[in-house]
Amino acid sequence: MSVYTALVDDAGLFPPTSLHMDDALARHQRDLESGHPVLTHRFLCPASRLDRLRGMDFRPRRIGLIVDLTELPPFDDLPVDFVEAALPAGTTIEELEGKLALPDGVRLFAEVAPGKLGISVPDGVGLKVRCGGLSAEAFPPAEHLGLFIRFCVEHDVPFKATAGLHHAIRHFDPSLGVDRHGFLNLLLAVCEAVEGRDPVPVLRATDVGNLVRLAQAIPEDTANHARRLLVSYGSCNTHAPIEDLRTLGLIEEIP
Repeated sequence: MSVYTALVDDAGLFPPTSLHMDDALARHQRDLESGHPVLTHRFLCPASRLDRLRGMDFRPRRIGLIVDLTELPPFDDLPVDFVEAALPAGTTIEELEGKLALPDGVRLFAEVAPGKLGISVPDGVGLKVRCGGLSAEAFPPAEHLGLFIRFCVEHDVPFKATAGLHHAIRHFDPSLGVDRHGFLNLLLAVCEAVEGRDPVPVLRATDVGNLVRLAQAIPEDTANHARRLLVSYGSCNTHAPIEDLRTLGLIEEIP
């Protein structure tokens, strides 16, 4: 297994791409037919749009359900494997689990603020971290993201990432006036933490050549451990991550 295998969830319904359901599913179907190994072929869908999804001719074979309603509607007719929900202030993950009452085989990922981690994570539950958004304030400092990664490594907690990871390498976004985190930086930072090093320097790094060299030198055991923790991340563009990894020479062209 490559360290990049099944890395990218399809978040085409979400900003900034915000595709209409029919366009998002048409793209998802093309991705599924291409079968690119970097993609998870998991379609991320808000709970509020499940009825619209049910009315479409094509259905994804895997769905990640994003909780955006007070009450979660039934979804046992759909191939949902993950449910992602924000952890309300003052609520424990156990309480969130009890409220959602998910069926067997569906895993909860609780979204938490990366700089505030005085929490208990039950077995079988993962965490979710937001790496950006539509404003500069939505991008967590590298130090906070590093704290989150260290917490997950030290407590053996799997996690998913979302938002802001548009490209592989950390870069400045002049439209927002903020540095965007890179998904390769994130992956390498998990590897650094797995090997007992501080993940923050790699999160902050922008030297493309050095990051590529680090990526090419990841030991297999480290890669496997890191990917057991970093389950996947959501991208509203499913082409850009593949193209970035190909341009960096980290994956080969798929015939």
